Amino acid sequence: MAIYDQHNRIMRDLRISVTDRCNFRCRYCMPEEIFGKDYTFLSNEHVLSEAEIGRMAAIFVGLGTQKLRITGGEPLLRKDLASIIERLSSLGADDLSLTTNGSLLARKATELKAAGLHRITVSLDSLEDDLFLKMNGGRSRVKPVLEGIDAAAAAGLSVKVNMVVQRGFNEDAVVPMVNYFRERGHILRLVEYMDVGNTNGWNREHVVSKQELLDRIGEHWPLEAIAPNYEGEVATRYRFTDGKGEIGFISSVTEAFCGSCTRARLSAEGRLYTCLFATKGHDLRALLRSDLSDDDIAQRVSDIWNGRHDRYSLDRGTEAAPDRQYGSKVEMSHIGG
Repeated sequence: MAIYDQHNRIMRDLRISVTDRCNFRCRYCMPEEIFGKDYTFLSNEHVLSEAEIGRMAAIFVGLGTQKLRITGGEPLLRKDLASIIERLSSLGADDLSLTTNGSLLARKATELKAAGLHRITVSLDSLEDDLFLKMNGGRSRVKPVLEGIDAAAAAGLSVKVNMVVQRGFNEDAVVPMVNYFRERGHILRLVEYMDVGNTNGWNREHVVSKQELLDRIGEHWPLEAIAPNYEGEVATRYRFTDGKGEIGFISSVTEAFCGSCTRARLSAEGRLYTCLFATKGHDLRALLRSDLSDDDIAQRVSDIWNGRHDRYSLDRGTEAAPDRQYGSKVEMSHIGG
């Protein structure tokens, strides 16, 4: 079964946030001045249980979803994460992956692989401790993250690394990052700084474009474009002409990919969002905790997706005026990017 939205985009990917909490305070996601010690996170009774996550994911797989990604907050803070992964791995989706800041990964990678996880994406914005500490709110040095990446690879997990590049902060860290990960055979993906949520102080002047990044890297290692792995892939792919692997660019600001977006997002408290930049979600937790059948809930999800018309990144800066049409956006920390 497959379902399509108003722009004929299939629903193929589901991103599942398992917690809104994080042990980092990255400036582009959960800035310390907003998410401080007095910030109120979701209570346990408002977060979907392992069984509810499994049931909801099964409904999505029944509607044609092929790729499941676990996100947060920081998903490794969830104590029953391995059990969640084991439950999801039994559903028969083509791909089961997880996004993490990597700081807790070294001691958990083997368990996650054994539970059925296929792939992992680690967020890392610099190899320099001083800069990394500045960007993550002073929560971690680089070494634990690199140890987590090594542990994940040793456990047999496919590893990618995401780096958010902000002008005036870490653009000079790009070339060292490229060099480090290409030598180790891991794909690095450079992410344009996005206007997700309302608290990260986004300014377009802080965006380092894909083209500028290509030019910077090309001065050291020539690159050539290669085809996407599948239709709707977020990252554009390039390979090093010397044969040392590939690199990706996620460029939602300068090269919007809304037209091929196949992703739905389920927040930790069970709200369904049909766009990373959405202003409101659809309450699926209430449906899960009612006496509705799986078929009833599946019909509700199908109706939501059939009515979807989001295209924020394409509308940004146009007459559609996202600041008026979309209003106050959901925080990235709430739906995991």
